[in-house]
Amino acid sequence: MYAEERRRQIASLTSIEGRVNVTELATKFGVTAETIRRDLAVLDSEGTVHRVHGGAVASQSFQTAEFSVDARSRSASGAKSAIARAAVEFLPERSGGMFLDAGTSISALCELISEHPNARAWSIVTNCLAHAMHLASTGLDEVQLLGGSVRAITQAVVGDTALRTLALMRADVAFIGTNALTLDHGLSTADSQEAAVKRAMITNARKVVVLCDSTKLGSDYLVSFASITDIDVLITDAGAPQTFVDNLRERGVHVVCAQ
Repeated sequence: MYAEERRRQIASLTSIEGRVNVTELATKFGVTAETIRRDLAVLDSEGTVHRVHGGAVASQSFQTAEFSVDARSRSASGAKSAIARAAVEFLPERSGGMFLDAGTSISALCELISEHPNARAWSIVTNCLAHAMHLASTGLDEVQLLGGSVRAITQAVVGDTALRTLALMRADVAFIGTNALTLDHGLSTADSQEAAVKRAMITNARKVVVLCDSTKLGSDYLVSFASITDIDVLITDAGAPQTFVDNLRERGVHVVCAQ
């Protein structure tokens, strides 16, 4: 595991548990206590956690930083592939329709959609330039890219045109990515325009399937676009803390922990 991914998981655990211990983290990640102390020092300098004697406690500040598609695709890539494979179970029936949100977890799912035997029968709507180009390049005819402005950092199409189009549409299932997920703040992201498109997809889909690797659990971004009760299915990975998974299930969310 790369140091960056380990630190993201430490930050997530700290947010969920409220406090983490150096010794326990060293055992969990199979590294030395000194390595964990360096990780905590980096996270503390970023304002993600607050160091205390023997460990760290959660920071209550909201995150605002966004990362490029390339940077996000390298983060937790193995978990995202496993999550995408688990998401195949929730693809619509033949001749059904789906919304595909922008995001690197959804990118992994696109690879599997293009190879699926029902792919040519599905109607697919996306606000992601990369998703649309990939699916169209494999010969799928029923792929619609929403119109609007393209955000360079995420390749997501946003704006009034996209929202007006979505308002006229319905889908069997919406596959949604998120920058962060907490029990109180729900699903959140850094940009209000992307949040609006995600919210519209959720509103106009019969089933909402969220793809979220465990490093994002317990984190908060500024703009909340959905509550926990808006989610039908959450697909995460084996790194998700069991207490967090249990809390989601108690709220009626079907949680799948991909291996």
